[in-house]
Amino acid sequence: MPKRILPLTDAEVKKAKAQEKPIRLYDGGGLSLIVTPAGGKLWRLKYRFESKERRLALGAYPETSLAKARQFREEARRQIAQHIDPAVMRKARNTAAAPGGVETFEFVAHEWLEKFKHTWKSGYAEELLSRLERDLVPWMGQRPISEIKPPELLTVLRRIESRGALETAHRIKTLAGQVFRYAIATGRAERDPSADLKGALPPVKVTHLAAITDPKEVGPLLRALDGYEGHFPTKCALRLSPYVFARPGELRHMEWVEIDLGNALWMIPAEKMKGKKSHLVPLCRQSVQILTELRPMTGISKYVFPSPRTLSRPMSENAVIAALRRMGYEKGVMTGQGFRAMARTILDEVLEFPVDVIEHQLAHTVRDPLGRAYNRTTHLPARRDMMQKWADYLDELKATVSPWGAVRSRVPFVAAAS
Repeated sequence: MPKRILPLTDAEVKKAKAQEKPIRLYDGGGLSLIVTPAGGKLWRLKYRFESKERRLALGAYPETSLAKARQFREEARRQIAQHIDPAVMRKARNTAAAPGGVETFEFVAHEWLEKFKHTWKSGYAEELLSRLERDLVPWMGQRPISEIKPPELLTVLRRIESRGALETAHRIKTLAGQVFRYAIATGRAERDPSADLKGALPPVKVTHLAAITDPKEVGPLLRALDGYEGHFPTKCALRLSPYVFARPGELRHMEWVEIDLGNALWMIPAEKMKGKKSHLVPLCRQSVQILTELRPMTGISKYVFPSPRTLSRPMSENAVIAALRRMGYEKGVMTGQGFRAMARTILDEVLEFPVDVIEHQLAHTVRDPLGRAYNRTTHLPARRDMMQKWADYLDELKATVSPWGAVRSRVPFVAAAS
């Protein structure tokens, strides 16, 4: 049962103190207060419209009091009941009321997000909103977008870099640039300050994501996954990962409507795939068993692996990573993406399956002699056979333990010709 949220009091809002990272205080009904590291207190409303989750900025405290924020929340509920999107209504009012056409970075960023989110794959708009509200809005969200100069943006990026997140700093720079270019196109700014920061941040070193590819180390990892004692859906996601070796984003956004347990297939729609082409994942016997065990718990949700906080959202992109860290697998040893590298290496070098069958199952673009991309059903019988033999091989590695805890040497598994 979800934890009951107690309404905020005026005293709690007034006394809320800034911390090193943004904190969020909940009032209920989707209304929350974000306290930024700079001391700002920003009201946010989360709601659903046309079956989609949306967020709305309601102003800053104390200009917008707790009582006023609640009035906005009730007004939004009435608008939704009348099939009116509160964000669209509020945007129209704010634009009309903007003195001299001066608009803030936050306002333009949310407008840009609303304008283009239908062109992105599922979950990407939510990811961008999270980045905006975590790394940009707290420090320059209330600044007129036309007045933001390169040094001000660089200060924000340096703050991200200082916490050891250099790659994130580069991503936030790119995100800010998209917002500024939209502002230029719509007449709210004259130039993009991010363009003047080329070379201001150290380059990101390109490294391969960590993965366990030695069969001797795979068995202990699989036993650790089976022994994970955290959130049950997270445990199921961990156990399923090596069997299906999908991209982490594809796995966490898996929906029950995509699963055909009777035919043992996972049908991923094109909009969720990196290459924008639908993909079929044959489910081995072990995968079907894991999903069957999980269904009574999360079957009422849209998502197979919903967030522990709400069934309406998928689990966090960090859930699997955090679980691996809890089990002692550090960043340089194993990642969620690493299950793909594990499968690619062992299927080829140990089990000796045909490379084109492996590449098709990894959803990598494979072309015929005329340069045409194969469709999603190519090699499906061979892939189904490979996925089951791969799962059985993993189970052998998991079960084969020496008295000293190491995997015993064994004759390599030989795949049937396909």
